[in-house]
Amino acid sequence: MIKKKIKNKNNIITFPSKLTQIEKEIEGIIFAAAEPLDIETISNKVSKKTNIEKSLEKLQNEYSQRGINLVCIKNKWSFRTSPNLSSLMSQEKTVEKKLSKAAIETLAIIVYHQPVTRAEIEEIRGVAFGTNTLEILMELNWVKPGGRKDVPGKPIQYVTTDDFLSHFNLQKLSDLPTVDELGAAGLIDSTNVDNAIFGTGKFYKEKQDDKKEDIYSNIDEMLSSTLDKE
Repeated sequence: MIKKKIKNKNNIITFPSKLTQIEKEIEGIIFAAAEPLDIETISNKVSKKTNIEKSLEKLQNEYSQRGINLVCIKNKWSFRTSPNLSSLMSQEKTVEKKLSKAAIETLAIIVYHQPVTRAEIEEIRGVAFGTNTLEILMELNWVKPGGRKDVPGKPIQYVTTDDFLSHFNLQKLSDLPTVDELGAAGLIDSTNVDNAIFGTGKFYKEKQDDKKEDIYSNIDEMLSSTLDKE
């Protein structure tokens, strides 16, 4: 049987509807429902009595080759995304976690003492740290290996990355707070800074003609407060 095409006054070709009014009602009811519906619930919502199960089977067939399928699970009906499109529906969720005190202290030491070895970090902190501390910082892409130190054993040295500068909104390393600035912010007592221990100022290549300022590693509070704002 050939279905007759209908041409309206605007010269737009349409085809006879495949769904009856009741089937459209059932379609709309299921689509708008917040949860799967059983046949009894659907029957109570349509405008007149009909064979709901037969209509559902027809709708299920109509949607079988589409991006949305009509499915029945435990005698309840709902629209679901086609399994063939499941890969497009995956969701990446970012889970925010605070850095541990050891990670923040390690980051601060690397920031102001780079390039620095693991042994040097532990010497400055005065305590050994867990094997995952550096790995966490490298996973964030804030820290990376920066060659090997020319001493026996050739230990790996660590430096900060461009992502570190970007995250903390720094254009260059010389934009980092100085001793006086950290002291003025109340983050450290600059009168008690041991310049022989905390930093060397060797990263301030942009200020080679200026007076070199010693810098130190006790900025974990500053880093913590910045991370909390993210």
